[in-house]
Amino acid sequence: MADQKLDNLLNLALDSTEEERKKSGNLNIGYEERSGNWDIIVKYSGDAEALSGERIRTVPLLGGYAVVNLPEEEIPEFASRPQIEFAEIPKRLYFQVNQALDAACIRPVQEGYFPGAAQTGNTADRMPEQITGNISGGKQGLSGQGVLVGIVDSGVDWQHPDFCNEDGTSRILRLWDQSLLAKPGENPPEGYAAGVEYTKTDIDRALRLSRAEGKQIVREQDFSGHGTSVLGIAAGNGRASGGVNRGVAYTSDIIAVKMGMPGENSFPRTAELMQGVDYLVRQAAELGRPMAVNISFGNNYGSHEPYN
Repeated sequence: MADQKLDNLLNLALDSTEEERKKSGNLNIGYEERSGNWDIIVKYSGDAEALSGERIRTVPLLGGYAVVNLPEEEIPEFASRPQIEFAEIPKRLYFQVNQALDAACIRPVQEGYFPGAAQTGNTADRMPEQITGNISGGKQGLSGQGVLVGIVDSGVDWQHPDFCNEDGTSRILRLWDQSLLAKPGENPPEGYAAGVEYTKTDIDRALRLSRAEGKQIVREQDFSGHGTSVLGIAAGNGRASGGVNRGVAYTSDIIAVKMGMPGENSFPRTAELMQGVDYLVRQAAELGRPMAVNISFGNNYGSHEPYN
């Protein structure tokens, strides 16, 4: 009979052979094959000394929890102790972006096996070339090819491999750092008064140099990493992870704005946000290409329901 103090997976793991546990993929998480020991997570009450034993290693945690390593054959006796309230095997953790892509149905769209694709008649031979994306085996996948992704945020690590092409050139067509004071030879975008605009030519030239030397040409930096993270989700091509942590529009071109104000008190305001969005829209219009804009900055302004 299953021990009611053990979670279902732990009970099932103890009733399964090693071969069955390996095949399952999740029943052997926490099991050390060499020693025959298990790492388990327990909820207990009372003194942590009650968790000890000759072949038991315990790491007590706050809140009455502990991580315990012990031989498999000792788990039933250990669980029977009155201080033990519950025990479970660890669960494997994953990068959230992987699960998010599946939960949001992005991966089927990228790979071209989303339901209804055949019914819509959107086959590769009927779609405009600039939006067909990666197509193989008669399937149409959407990769962001021909589309622009615009971002207004804390900046971007323009040297990150996820924002570079296979040949080492940049996917970033324009980069406007609103927070920089322009040096000789540097200028803000035409029609705007502050910051420095870098072109793809500037960024490609910087990428051919060492990291330190490149930053002398393109001085923009994402100090918080927020903009880099957000842009990676939206448009990263996954080159840094061998394609594992790939974003949504992974073959799109990028136009980025780092918000800020030149000077000490440089945290952006709504004025910088409005100019950044205006810049992105104008760039998309000039290039004649569709753009998706990501804005992950915000605040809680103005009246609320029912007066908004």
